[in-house]
Parts: sequence; structure tokens; C-alpha cells
Amino acid sequence: MTLIKFRTAVSSLVLAACLAAGAGAQNAGQPQNLPTVTLHAGMHNIVAQVAKTNEQRQIGLMFRKEMATHEGMIFVFEEPATQCFWMRNTLIPLSAAFVADDGSIVNIEDMKPQSDQSHCSTKPVRYVLEMNVGWFAKRGLKAGAKISGPLFR
Repeated sequence: MTLIKFRTAVSSLVLAACLAAGAGAQNAGQPQNLPTVTLHAGMHNIVAQVAKTNEQRQIGLMFRKEMATHEGMIFVFEEPATQCFWMRNTLIPLSAAFVADDGSIVNIEDMKPQSDQSHCSTKPVRYVLEMNVGWFAKRGLKAGAKISGPLFR
């Protein structure tokens, strides 16, 4: 490869990288809008956005200024593990239910907005359901309660 062709190839790669970075920057600071699934907690219906990729899980509910009472987000991981969540760039207080494969709530943690404090599952889980803070408590749902829907066996 000649030096001119090499420089042209490198310039093209740099330009493509800059354009890709610019496209990502346009979405920075904006809440994401993901496909939803309907879940049930007893007689309560939940419309949950499904975060299943690393990028979707990292953004989560960041930058959202409000969320309807019956809405939330469910984070789906490939394998059960101790899952830990924090609230950087998350503007609304949330409760996180750490959920086992069968839909059983393992534990629930209330989380303060814009905090780096870590909130973790007490056992390995594949699912974490975030709702407005106090949503589970107001409905009498605690560890052992079941969430049902198409994600759970």
C-alpha cells in the first residue's frame, strides 16, 4: 500500500469515527424509549420497557424527569449474578426489585436520584425491575412476592 493510499484510508476511518461519535452525542442526555412488556404483580399491571443490551442497561432510566405510576423498566441479564445498581444521571427516585428466574422478588431497594451509592441483589438474579420509589411498598409487595409475565418461567 502506498503512503497516499494509507493516509486516505486512515483519514476515512477517522472521519467515520467522528461521525459515529457525533451521532451518539446527539442522544446524550436524552431518555431512551425501548420496547415494552406487560408484567403483573398480583392484580397490578406494569408496562415495563425492556433493557437487554449492555448499552440499554447502562442508560436505564437516566435523564427521565417523570414516569407514569404503572410504568417501569426491566433489566434483563444473560446469567444470574449479584446485580448492583446506582442512580447517576437518574433524576427520579426509584425502587429496584431484584427478581429471580421464576419471578420471585429476592429483595427491594429504594434509591435516591443522582447518587453513586450501590444497591445490590442479596442473591444472584437475572432481572431487575425499576419502578417509581415506593411502588412496591404501596402495594404490599416485598421479598417472596411474584412478578409474572412472558420473561419468567
